[in-house]
Amino acid sequence: MVKGTDVNMDFDIKNHAVLKLGSLELWITDTIVNTWIIMAVLIIFAVIVRIKLKKFSDVPKGLQNVVEMMVEAFDNFLRGTVGDRLMFLGNWFFTVFVFVLISNISGLFTLRPPTADWAFTVAIALVTFFLIQILAIRYRGRAYLKSFLEPFFLFLPLNLLGEIARPISLSFRLYGNILSGTIIMTLIYTITPIFIRFVIPAALHAYFDLFAGVLQTYIFCALSLSFISSAAISEAE
Repeated sequence: MVKGTDVNMDFDIKNHAVLKLGSLELWITDTIVNTWIIMAVLIIFAVIVRIKLKKFSDVPKGLQNVVEMMVEAFDNFLRGTVGDRLMFLGNWFFTVFVFVLISNISGLFTLRPPTADWAFTVAIALVTFFLIQILAIRYRGRAYLKSFLEPFFLFLPLNLLGEIARPISLSFRLYGNILSGTIIMTLIYTITPIFIRFVIPAALHAYFDLFAGVLQTYIFCALSLSFISSAAISEAE
């Protein structure tokens, strides 16, 4: 608690309940609850779009126009990053892009962003790590495995360390940027008088939640796709 204020300066992730499954404890934290809320919103939106698909016309308008613009823009981004051979990654990374984006900007709706929790970001980054290994072996095979011994076998530990560093750097970059924005906004609300909280914090929300949220989502997906493309580049082009 900050002296002279009534705002609790606790940046920890709150735990709402504990479910016990035998000797295993499952903590229901802010991250889990907010993730469920975001998932519910996206599922409802997907169901609405699926129903509306039956009424889509050759001349897009309204919701159809928005959906087609989103899909087309992401397809162009994906093709420019990984090429035609890896376009099948679009379904997964479009889902990741939308999910991370909504998570990043959820602070605008008074939620604690799930991406401000390292457990969340490292889980998504680990998927990228496994995709890198699977696709690199699929397209390059032994050549990829031999690359860990280059320029000679003594560099094997360093090459392995560099590979492991990828998901760690991806997760910490996203986590650090979103958490820093969350902390700054909490500090601003703490030191700002109530009568001007609708002015200064609102402008800062536009930057830390909206602008930074969109930017960090783009960077996360762009780096993930670049890592995967570079791992499978010899056969993917």
